[in-house]
Amino acid sequence: MADVHTSVLLNETVEALLPRDGGIYLDATCGLGGHSERLLARCGPSGRVLSVDRDPEAIGHARQRLAPFGERSMIVQGHFSALAELAVQIDWVPADGVLVDLGVSSLQLDTADRGFSFMKNGPLDMRMGPEVGLSAIDLLQQLDVSSLAAILRELGEERFAVKVARAIITARDAGELRTTGDLAAVVERVLGGRRGATHPATRTFQALRMAVNRELDELRALLDRLPFLVRPGGRVAIISFHSLEDRLVKLSFLGPKPTDFPRGLPVEPPSIVGPWKVITKKPKVPSEVELAANPRSRSAKLRVAERRMTTDEGER
Repeated sequence: MADVHTSVLLNETVEALLPRDGGIYLDATCGLGGHSERLLARCGPSGRVLSVDRDPEAIGHARQRLAPFGERSMIVQGHFSALAELAVQIDWVPADGVLVDLGVSSLQLDTADRGFSFMKNGPLDMRMGPEVGLSAIDLLQQLDVSSLAAILRELGEERFAVKVARAIITARDAGELRTTGDLAAVVERVLGGRRGATHPATRTFQALRMAVNRELDELRALLDRLPFLVRPGGRVAIISFHSLEDRLVKLSFLGPKPTDFPRGLPVEPPSIVGPWKVITKKPKVPSEVELAANPRSRSAKLRVAERRMTTDEGER
């Protein structure tokens, strides 16, 4: 199998988990298996890795890639928000480490029929797996200008959200919105042509993809369950590609603040220390060498945290 996807921050992410022989590791978003493969190599000869992905096509590639590791590798199709349930079913908890790569794989981006990219004309789909309900075109059929603008503004951080949303809905109502090329052309007419390395439709495609796949909801659900998945001293490494994702991860790792508790409690809370000790004070980003080899890694940010041994004030 040709490797059509380059795993982002591969060495930094795997080494941050401190892989050891006999350890149990969970790859919540295995894609084509690049991170899982490196983890299995580093936790041998007896360590195990559970690899999860919602995309059956990616799972097929990962099975071939990880087959040499035999029973040390288990691959399951499913949402990463359900990682806890999947790991409990096979009794692979608590884990020594969890890895999450929130990016879209090159397999998805480069396959026109998947509808993820404005670079290849195809149906407006954008679903990461068959269990996802509405495709992008189905979602657009249900939205008005206001609701679409809200999605573009929040998930795409599009400055001209209302203007773009109005143009998209107008094209839809005129029967002129069927493919990724149609959508890209509409946005380009509103915002003008490409400036620098970024196509004007980039933010719109990102926003719709995140909305179709409920990506922020998936991430929130995973972050809520992570403390119960990782043993004390175990680590979590999460690669994000969007400022909203990075903020959710950062706040989850930092834990509660004093202002999160109601005022006037009869007894002060004994501790406000969360379950995580932050390892990366600032997120790690790709090196110049990696950026040159893989431009799609340019927005990647890696944050790492370690499960606290206790939640005592003295362990802070």
